[in-house]
Amino acid sequence: MQVISSKDNEFIKHIKKLKDKKYRDLNNEYIIEGIKIIQEAINEKANIKQVVICDDCEKTSNIPKELMYEIARQECVYVTSKLFETLTDVANPQGILAIVEKNHIQSYTSSKEEGKVEIQESNLQQPNIDYTQDIIVALDDIQDPGNLGTILRTVDSIGINQILVSKGTADCYNPKVVRSTMGAIFRVKIIECEDLEKTLKEIKKHTFEIVVSSLQTNNSIYDINYKKKVIVIGNEANGVEERIQKIADKKVKIPMLGKTESLNASVATGIILYEYVRQKLIY
Repeated sequence: MQVISSKDNEFIKHIKKLKDKKYRDLNNEYIIEGIKIIQEAINEKANIKQVVICDDCEKTSNIPKELMYEIARQECVYVTSKLFETLTDVANPQGILAIVEKNHIQSYTSSKEEGKVEIQESNLQQPNIDYTQDIIVALDDIQDPGNLGTILRTVDSIGINQILVSKGTADCYNPKVVRSTMGAIFRVKIIECEDLEKTLKEIKKHTFEIVVSSLQTNNSIYDINYKKKVIVIGNEANGVEERIQKIADKKVKIPMLGKTESLNASVATGIILYEYVRQKLIY
């Protein structure tokens, strides 16, 4: 077994560069790290390019044997423990990471000439927005990676298979986002919108209504029926931008009995989406 020990190795340089969004986009790859998420990637049949293993892991048996059997089917690269420490982004690394292809992301842009919505895709099996689901979640410039990862996890937990993200939203393949998703990153189709407003207008043609969170309304999230709705979650500091609020069919807010006037974006998303779940279970 050959073990890489040099930081000047080209493959090691490649891994380090994948910490940068531009390089991830260029190579259509991102990094996952840890036993649980790599097991999730295998279970969900993600396109794993390489698995990087610290050479001490097999000696200390940190990685379960069952997982090692699965990993053995992948292209494995072994590195020294000292070198692995330069690659990891976590406080207590488990000695294993993988490079995964971003094979389920798509860019959704509007054609000005023809007035049509075009899809630019990368190895996609389902290039179109799924209009068969009751609700669609759209993120308008969410900035915090922890919020974004938690929202992706929440979306996955209620059975939604897609999410729209504006161009100004944080990178869904940021390592912190990926960790926060707890495997949801492999199950939720991410649709990047060059112009979220135009994308939402196109969706409205499919009998969906746009719902935005806003403090400038008396309508509660409990006052609407969550059937064929697009739920737009706004930026942590500024909320949903004005031009999107103008095309909204409904504005709602979460009723609060205390003095706090707003909630963390991921918490607010969870509250709204689980009102949808409550209605789904009742009706």
